[in-house]
Amino acid sequence: MHALSSIALSGLQAAQTRMAGSAHNVASALTPGFHRQLVAQHSAPGGGVATTIQRSAVEGDALAEDLVALKLAQHLFTTNLKVLRTQDRMLGTLLDEIA
Repeated sequence: MHALSSIALSGLQAAQTRMAGSAHNVASALTPGFHRQLVAQHSAPGGGVATTIQRSAVEGDALAEDLVALKLAQHLFTTNLKVLRTQDRMLGTLLDEIA
């Protein structure tokens, strides 16, 4: 069960990074010479996800992409929280059966 919580927590951290990068991009969109932050996710060894932030090579904004990324981050938060709640409920049921 510990691995499941670690995977869900890494998902929450990835969602936070995605949200922060997108929020930064939206807030800075009108700044002259602005280069967007690009968030990349890949699977981590042992389960979970790892994120990296890179600077875009080209200037300019992509507000539509950033707004979609904000909505995606919201769904990722919700999904990973449901995983943690389900794990907690299952562990409680298991302990009730053992006791």
